[in-house]
Amino acid sequence: MATATLARHSLAHFMDLESIKYSIAAQPVSRRQSLHLFYHRCYHHKPCSVVVSMNGCQGNPRDRVPIGSIETRTFPAVTSPALATDTLNLAISEVKATPPLFTSGILRLQVPIQQQIEAIDWLHSQHQIHPRCFFSGRRQSKDFTEVTNGNGYQKSNNVVSVAGVGSAVLFRNVHPFCYNDWKSIKRFLSANCPLIRAYGAIRFDARANISSEWEPFGSFYFIIPQVELDELDGCSMLATTIAWDNAFSWTWEQAVDAVEATMTQISSNVVKLSKEVTRSFIISSSHIPCKMYWDLAVERALQIINRSSSPLTKVVLARSSKIVIANDIDPIAWLACLQVQEENAYQFCLQPPNAPAFIGNTASLIMNLDLVNRLLSCLCVLFTESACMMKLSSSLDLYELYEQPEQLFHRNCLGISSEAVAGTRARGGSMALDLQIQLDLLSSPKDHLEFTIVRDNIRKKLEAVCDRIVVEPNKAIRKFHRVQHLYAQLAGELRSEDDEFNILSSLHPTPAVCGFPTEEARLLIAETEVFDRGMYAGPVGWFGGGESEFAVGIRSALVEKGLGALIYAGTGIVKGSNPSLEWDELELKTSQFTKLLKLEGPSRQKIENSGIII
Repeated sequence: MATATLARHSLAHFMDLESIKYSIAAQPVSRRQSLHLFYHRCYHHKPCSVVVSMNGCQGNPRDRVPIGSIETRTFPAVTSPALATDTLNLAISEVKATPPLFTSGILRLQVPIQQQIEAIDWLHSQHQIHPRCFFSGRRQSKDFTEVTNGNGYQKSNNVVSVAGVGSAVLFRNVHPFCYNDWKSIKRFLSANCPLIRAYGAIRFDARANISSEWEPFGSFYFIIPQVELDELDGCSMLATTIAWDNAFSWTWEQAVDAVEATMTQISSNVVKLSKEVTRSFIISSSHIPCKMYWDLAVERALQIINRSSSPLTKVVLARSSKIVIANDIDPIAWLACLQVQEENAYQFCLQPPNAPAFIGNTASLIMNLDLVNRLLSCLCVLFTESACMMKLSSSLDLYELYEQPEQLFHRNCLGISSEAVAGTRARGGSMALDLQIQLDLLSSPKDHLEFTIVRDNIRKKLEAVCDRIVVEPNKAIRKFHRVQHLYAQLAGELRSEDDEFNILSSLHPTPAVCGFPTEEARLLIAETEVFDRGMYAGPVGWFGGGESEFAVGIRSALVEKGLGALIYAGTGIVKGSNPSLEWDELELKTSQFTKLLKLEGPSRQKIENSGIII
């Protein structure tokens, strides 16, 4: 079964940053670990063989000995990306002259930069190099506060975002992600080298047929970048990774030559993105399904949900919208614009060689009062179920729609944590009104039931692999600048590191993107939807040696040069749902992307008449 889910609010603690930011050591610091564990088991009846590629050389490490060496070398800090590039080039020349004794290994060379460079700006400057990836966790902005039973807490985030180009190691297969695939990835990772990570995604449903647009991604797709820029709090880090394995016919010399070739393409001239996409006309747009077939699909789902004999209480149906514009869409520039709209969100980009870019951002949307009034009748069953939130603006003529970025889990060593979120209200315009709304949410039987189902479902899955689960708070109010909702954090300790795969498998797919019960909802989705979700609504994130983090790949699009974009959106269907209102919600979610573009007159008029502000 395809498994796992994207990034959480931090992209990780990795070492004492103060010792890195202004390092003056003359010699690089080396962290090395030799691995001695290897497993030959799989939790699936079908044989699972991940295709691991090192610049085209493929193999199956399940049948190989453990990797010989995993090492990170940190060099003195410099003041600019150009100096960091020079330092890395010199370091690569030096290590090339002194080959290691091991027949396999992975070596990361990293140089701190004494200025904070946005990783997305750096990635945009490397636009000719593929594959590429970008991940950014939740950013705690001035619009964000945290309240738990009256006691606030904050978490320190060292790594803000990561951008990578090239692949030191690539993991991809058309078969569902299984235990041996996870072990193949972990073979190249070590807790002693926490910034050597595999970034990627897993399909929403790996049992479904892969369509042509998703073929480059396979059933899962992870890379350890050759060159990457880590954006840190107050500084940055430029790094390159060399991986080799004689069993793959990919020697140390070949690996170093490949890294040198990639470094010659690296641009040290990082230009600040304007965060504005070049305006362009939408030439054409179409939806799968169209409105008529959408209504039929929703009505059929409601018939099943309303049957007394059916266990199904919710199913999330999705839509694929294809747009073609007058000129090419730059996926990185598009993502940068989306990033500005909502800082407290997950952003990601994955682009294999000669393939579309899969980008995503959970950002706010805007609609006018007329459309809100049409939606209010279904607010309880529609928006709380799909984790959407509304707030009346101070001007009283606009509402803002939000979708809470969903975190699947975060692991630090054996510690595991997840979140339960349900029941949503707007913030009050005064302290008294805000408190009144908070008390209403806390005392609502309907919201309490919904929240309890979510929380207990997560707890049950954690209990299967953890000795002790702590729920703290058990139920509280989590406040953002514009919204508040019921919230609980669940934490436990895995019995073994291998249980990371189990928790990944059991938590995905979540009720927010699939439905409940999970298997009944998944089967109905497979029977109903006639397009391939691919990685949309699937797990997106990263594996590390001592830490891993995944979230759900919602609010996403597949962007390909010359072919426009496929924009994905979904909505939860429950008892009482209205097909037309659900369609309006899809329009709102899709408009997160399309509002960045200039529309033709007739199309614009149609959208304005529907109440959506682009």
